[in-house]
Amino acid sequence: MDKIEIFGGKPLKGSISISGSKNSALPILAATLLADEEFLVGNIPFLSDINSMINLLRSLNTEIRFDSQKCYIKSGNPTLLIGSYELVRKMRASFLILGPLLAKFGYAEVSLPGGCAIGSRPVNLHIEGLEKMGVKFLVEDGYVKGKVKGKLKGARIKLNNVSVGATENLMMAACLASGETIIENAAREPEVKDLARFLIKMGAQIKGHGTKKIVINGQKKLNGCKYNIMPDRIEAGTFALSVLGCSGKIVLENVSSEISNHLIKIFSPIQELKIKKCLDNSCINISRSIKKISSINFKTSPYPGFPTDLQAQLTAAMIKSVGTSIIKENIFENRFMHISELKRMGADLFLDGSSVIIKGKKNVFGAEVMATDLRASSCLIIAGLMANGKTTINRVYHLDRGYENIEKKLSNCNATIKRVKKK
Repeated sequence: MDKIEIFGGKPLKGSISISGSKNSALPILAATLLADEEFLVGNIPFLSDINSMINLLRSLNTEIRFDSQKCYIKSGNPTLLIGSYELVRKMRASFLILGPLLAKFGYAEVSLPGGCAIGSRPVNLHIEGLEKMGVKFLVEDGYVKGKVKGKLKGARIKLNNVSVGATENLMMAACLASGETIIENAAREPEVKDLARFLIKMGAQIKGHGTKKIVINGQKKLNGCKYNIMPDRIEAGTFALSVLGCSGKIVLENVSSEISNHLIKIFSPIQELKIKKCLDNSCINISRSIKKISSINFKTSPYPGFPTDLQAQLTAAMIKSVGTSIIKENIFENRFMHISELKRMGADLFLDGSSVIIKGKKNVFGAEVMATDLRASSCLIIAGLMANGKTTINRVYHLDRGYENIEKKLSNCNATIKRVKKK
């Protein structure tokens, strides 16, 4: 397997172009199942998760071809309405085909999903919501099998917990349902809004996206369209935290005003991290002086709060801070597998229930470590950039699920980092 090698201890300086959002691209690709006409989707990141979704769509008789970072997509009539275990097991977002298949064809069999082992992420919210729209489900042999008589029917659905995936699945299904669907306690993430904007370009009638109450009036048919995926806010946040850990100054290009405002807000308690928008809002300047970082007290929460997808990276950035920091994880109960690997590098931190306690140290040291999930892998990269000596990160296939050419982007910013290909 490939490895990442880092020689740390250098400040970052340069510019990085932010890729398209993985968490937007995946549901948008799934949504193309709702129409027969061709789509042209731009700014798609080249990631293993995207490739998994493309293979899944191709198994459902979808034609897909690439021209640079533009993707031409045209759905056909699938021979089998099945998302097989082999294709779904690698990525949880594969479950997002359930709603579109049921809405378009009235039947679907989708394997229970896989993905990062960061805690319990049940699909009951998806199923319960679709049941209210008229779907009859059977779960057997590891598959969720759904069938609807006639068309889906609009319904009032209140999610017991905020769920991005369930909100997206229900929103897509509702676009072809008969009548009005109201989703209450809906996820408000920018990626949910991006999916809604895409569906609206397809001819859907959606209001309230970005709020806790989304209203969808079902249509008889949707059309193809042209659309560009939004930039990846988690990638942008990861590079901002790299600067926090290492010091220096970088420019993040290809960002939106929405992402800039989000980063400024969530990082505002960290006085040492300076974030400033460019005049045209197309880039942000991220900087931190050599000055030591003060301790923090953070907690993760659904948007617009601090993202769970940045918790591991923030933990790494704080291991050389002054004082004791506390980061509380409120989303996933098992999102701390990076802690033991950071300890191998000399970091002084421990778990206290759902919180990680970080006692800052003057120095940490390179070591051979192992990535356990997607965000843990980028956390270890940040730690490696901060450490004295050489760090080798194993199992970087996790990294390739969500970061496009991260080692090249960082090496262009004064970092000594390279990928060592498997022999």
